[in-house]
Amino acid sequence: MTERNVVIKNRAGIHARPAALIVQTASKYKSKIAFRNEHEEINAKSIMGIITLGASYNTSLTIKAEGEDEAEAVDALSQLFENRFEEE
Repeated sequence: MTERNVVIKNRAGIHARPAALIVQTASKYKSKIAFRNEHEEINAKSIMGIITLGASYNTSLTIKAEGEDEAEAVDALSQLFENRFEEE
């Protein structure tokens, strides 16, 4: 299992466009991938799950992946957060 903490750096937080980017990226990998906050854990391949997290600016999340390509999946998703979902 690979885990990494990320912080949402874009001012708008995770709304429809970033959620779609996350799902598109996560879906490229065979591993089971989840996001976890203080209260819940959701499937990173579910756009509705990601949107219902209600993750806003400066929210900390943990990316958790388990499977044959888990490290690559976590790296790719972390990069989306680092790049502010290409919004800023």
